[in-house]
Amino acid sequence: MVRTVFEKADAIALVAEVFRELGYEGASMSEITARTKLSKGSLYHFFPGGKEEMAAEIMAHIDGWFVTEMFRPLEEEEPSVAISRMWETAEGYFRSGRRICLIGAFALDDTRDRFPSVIQGYFQRWIDALAGSLIKAGLRDGEAKALAEDAVIGIQGALTLARALCDDAIFDRTLTRLKLRMEAALK
Repeated sequence: MVRTVFEKADAIALVAEVFRELGYEGASMSEITARTKLSKGSLYHFFPGGKEEMAAEIMAHIDGWFVTEMFRPLEEEEPSVAISRMWETAEGYFRSGRRICLIGAFALDDTRDRFPSVIQGYFQRWIDALAGSLIKAGLRDGEAKALAEDAVIGIQGALTLARALCDDAIFDRTLTRLKLRMEAALK
């Protein structure tokens, strides 16, 4: 049965889940239509550039969400509030480790060569925003940058390990350890 989609945002969400499951290379148009239940005509209506445009639009959507929900708060809000919000946002967005980071997954294969600025920009802004917040909270520049990198590495690594071992609790334990480490550094 063909699914009716009225807005591009609906199609973006559906196609993103296919990319999460199959990766960019594994997501053929026939797989995308089968899994989303959207017709090829609907997909090409929303994404005339095909699969590459789908991936670009999905990454732009994800990046925009993170800018609003995580990066900008880290850059603009009071550090303790913003950092606390970052942990909550990461846990909620990644569904306690059950949802992979699609931009992170794209960074691991040849897809990174198709969209290098988006992928690099996403991770760099996260690190820079968190480091800036840590500096505002009183850490030295080098310590803040290292702690920010470790936090992003830890989150991304926990997502990978939780998925590989089919153990969502790994993500929760890792976030707890990272959060405690950051709180200790800020005392």
